[in-house]
Amino acid sequence: MMKKTLGVLVSMFALAALAMPADRWIHIRVIESGPDGERVRINIPLSLAEAVLPTIKADKLCDGKVKIEGRAFDRVDLRALLEAVRGAQDNQYITVESDHENVEVAKAGEFLLIKVHEDREGARKTAGARKSANTVDVKIPFKVAQALLSGPNDELNLLAAVRALAEYPNLELVSVKDDSDNVRIWVDSTNDTN
Repeated sequence: MMKKTLGVLVSMFALAALAMPADRWIHIRVIESGPDGERVRINIPLSLAEAVLPTIKADKLCDGKVKIEGRAFDRVDLRALLEAVRGAQDNQYITVESDHENVEVAKAGEFLLIKVHEDREGARKTAGARKSANTVDVKIPFKVAQALLSGPNDELNLLAAVRALAEYPNLELVSVKDDSDNVRIWVDSTNDTN
């Protein structure tokens, strides 16, 4: 009888563990090329970031919020701007092409996409022939951006943004590749950067 009860309890705990959502991890990987290039790998569960952020009270970062000094946010209502873009149809809204750099800002579903492609050979080549030396790709979920802007005009709410990130099972946020560095920031359910 004892073995049967113990077996039922173990089965119940195993099912409960499977039913619980797996913790999401935020990963940051920086790889510098060259013989002295550094490699940085940061793997933090979002639950740990959520627990630790409120404990930090340093300079402009306090209680999971970053104070922004200056008048940069006074000139544009970022919340209204973000909501307007979120409600708009999917499209590539901004394209800037120059001899050495292309910048694109687009909306795709629930994401704001920013792409910067720099080419020392000339950025205005045809899309198929262009080989960019440096690229930056940013994918921002609107929910995360709204959470980040959920406080007063002079602060960014990092804690709310971390909580919003937990809703995404696998998401590449930032990718930067150039001649000397490779940076990647993403969220998933694994605890390593490979």
